[in-house]
This record gives sequence, structure tokens and C-alpha cells, in this order.
Amino acid sequence: MTEAADPVRELGRYRDYLLLLARRHFPPDLRALFGVDPSDIVNQTLLLAHRDADQFAGGTGGRYAAWLRGILANQIRTVVRDGRRQQRDVRRLRSLDAEVEASSVRLEAWAADGGLSPPARAERDELALRLASALARLSDDQREAVELRYFHGLTVKAVAARMGRTVPAVGGLVSRGLIRLKELLADPPDPG
Repeated sequence: MTEAADPVRELGRYRDYLLLLARRHFPPDLRALFGVDPSDIVNQTLLLAHRDADQFAGGTGGRYAAWLRGILANQIRTVVRDGRRQQRDVRRLRSLDAEVEASSVRLEAWAADGGLSPPARAERDELALRLASALARLSDDQREAVELRYFHGLTVKAVAARMGRTVPAVGGLVSRGLIRLKELLADPPDPG
């Protein structure tokens, strides 16, 4: 994104990217506990970004991505805070406190853009956009298996248990998903 680019027009480019982050930092346990889907969080993030577009100071795509990640992080915190207020089962809440905290810390670290140079941040952000777009083009089962395996760090056995599938079936989903991702990422990015 250039200085002259319209932040509102850029929102569509970031939907898959934000959805990938939301799924990563709002795991299935929290989704079930709070009854919120990551796509709902992303939609609210995009709505707020559209509403507050005049607050974006401008700059590179990296700054825009960081601004959107900050809005997303705030939305996840809001969902968790509001969900905690409504919870009655304290034992379930305590068991997820560590997961919520860990997710929040990971998202804040990503949003902070730690010591990367501006060109390195821009390159990382562009690759993240391409990866998110490629993941969105996988079948739902392949995407879920790849995300659980590589973004949540679960073993294939744990992914199989979570997805209710056999270990060989999940191994195949992950393998085919990775092959397809490589194909999609090998294609030059769409200049549009």
C-alpha cells in the first residue's frame, strides 16, 4: 500500500489474513466456550477499520497491517472479556485462562512488529497476505488440518482427535494441503 492508497479499499485484501490470525489466536476451545466464530471477529474488525479509517495515519502496507492487527487484538480481547462476564462455569474458565493469555501474548507480539526493519516487515506482511489467501483456497478440512498442525503446533495424532478423524486421514489432509499451498504460493501474486 502506498501513501496515496485508500485504507477503506485495502480492507478486502486483508480479510483472509485477519481470518488466519483470528483462527490462530482464537482457538477452537475458546470458540466453543464463548460461542463466537473467528469470522465474526474479523467482520467486526473490518467494520471498525472502515468506521475509523480516518484514524489511520497512512504509510506502508506494513503499518496498515499493524493497525488492523491492533484492531483485531482488541476485538479478541473484547470477546474474551465479555464472554468471561457471561460465564457461569468457573472451572471451565480457569482451565482456559492460560490459553487465553497465551493467545493474547502471541497476538500482541505479532502486532508489535518487533525489531524488523521496514523492508523486512513489508516482505513478511506481503508473504502473510499471500499465505492467508492460499490457505483460504484450500478445502475446509485441509485448511483446518494444516492450521492445527502448523499454527497451533498440534501433533498429527492430536489433530486427528480434534477433527474426529483417523491419524492416516489427517496425515493425508496435511500432506495434500501442503502440496496445494506450495502450488498456490509458487504462482506469482495477483497484481490486482
